[in-house]
Amino acid sequence: MEFTATQIAQILQGVIEGPAETSVKSFGKIEEATASQLAFLANPKYEDFLYTTQASIIIINKSQILKKPISSTLIRVDDAYTAFAKLLELYQQLQVQELTGIQEPSYIHPTAVIGKDVFIGAFAYVGEHATIGDGAKVFPNAYVGNRVSIGNNSVIHSGVKIYHDCKIGVATIIHAGSIIGSDGFGFAPQNDGTYKKVPQLGNVVIEDHVEIGANTTIDRATIGSTLIRTGAKLDNLIQVAHNVEIGNNTVIAAQTGISGSTKIGKNVMIGGQAGIGGHLQIADGTKVSGKSGVTKSIKKPNTAVTGNPAFELKASLKNQAMVRNLPRLEQKIKALEELVSQLSKKD
Repeated sequence: MEFTATQIAQILQGVIEGPAETSVKSFGKIEEATASQLAFLANPKYEDFLYTTQASIIIINKSQILKKPISSTLIRVDDAYTAFAKLLELYQQLQVQELTGIQEPSYIHPTAVIGKDVFIGAFAYVGEHATIGDGAKVFPNAYVGNRVSIGNNSVIHSGVKIYHDCKIGVATIIHAGSIIGSDGFGFAPQNDGTYKKVPQLGNVVIEDHVEIGANTTIDRATIGSTLIRTGAKLDNLIQVAHNVEIGNNTVIAAQTGISGSTKIGKNVMIGGQAGIGGHLQIADGTKVSGKSGVTKSIKKPNTAVTGNPAFELKASLKNQAMVRNLPRLEQKIKALEELVSQLSKKD
């Protein structure tokens, strides 16, 4: 696909500086882009490349001041990073939209309802009474279980497994290898030391405009639903346990684990490798730094937390209390040192 500076500027509502007929066929990083590629500059650390890049078109901020002449055509926008992301999204959509039809061999149960302009790849499985919405894409080797519903324009990548009765909303993307609706980790200890499995009868509900990274697992609820609300973004390799709720527009980085029945509010940000205990409440706007271990509910909105109290609980709480007292203890030690010094002088 080829686009001119005029077409790109219209999409981004940007201002062109240079030849408007300049065209590009692909994207490139500003430090290594070649002719016929589109690049962008948002980070000031890369400003020097603005004057040496071979990119045919560069998206820059309206506030960017030029220190040298530039041969590339410029498109000035309010936010170059956001504008570039919008173009990438549009380009990806155009590529995906080209895929329609049902490839063979694949299995679609006669009771399944398939919408318009759907793509179902080879070796995909669509179960009884499943519903695939208009414009949805189910890539090869994906599994869509009985009574699963997938909303319009959602994308299910290769190797995704969606167990029975789960619900996927509109324009949601689930990346390769993710498993939606596997059993929650429910086992009742018995008197003889064994464990009896607790049946997991609920489902997973993923709402609209959600993105789930590769190899992420979201367990079905014991009863009711594990909920991923509209706009949430989950990275790769995340574990979401049964009956968890993740609020609107919450973002969670890779290798995070969330224990059962925890409720996470909206617009929460959780760093990579964080661990969230079970049956907790995480308030709206909370920020959890990477590798943190959250063992208590966070009830005050917009709180930032860090650290990992991954020792025995009482010892951890005692250590935290001691750390809080360090400034006062320091003052006491300084006062004692001064007193000792004065007494020494008297001797």
